Amino acid sequence: MTKRAMMLEPGAPTQCCPSVLAAPLGAAEASELANGFSALSDPARLRVLSMLAASPEGEVCVCEFVEPLAKSQPTVSHHLKVLSAAGLVHGDRRGKWVWYSLNRARLAELRAAIDT
Repeated sequence: MTKRAMMLEPGAPTQCCPSVLAAPLGAAEASELANGFSALSDPARLRVLSMLAASPEGEVCVCEFVEPLAKSQPTVSHHLKVLSAAGLVHGDRRGKWVWYSLNRARLAELRAAIDT
């Protein structure tokens, strides 16, 4: 996903890829979708997304993932890097900490790709 596509305003109609059930995918579309779904294939990363979605503030400091996930800080950072590279989360550095939020548009794209 390009930086331009990730920076679109929430609610703006975007579509990275057609539904996998609607027509055969091209190589680029399949690669884009596989990147997103691959990032979701780890239980720790799914828990991170769940924690972000449940956050009343809409964002969570990287330091707040360590204890609930029972993972070391470097491991948590690795999982967040994978989610960020797939365009599923946004990071905002504030001092020495990074605060993460969901990229709901990207999640909607993945959901739409498997919708019938």
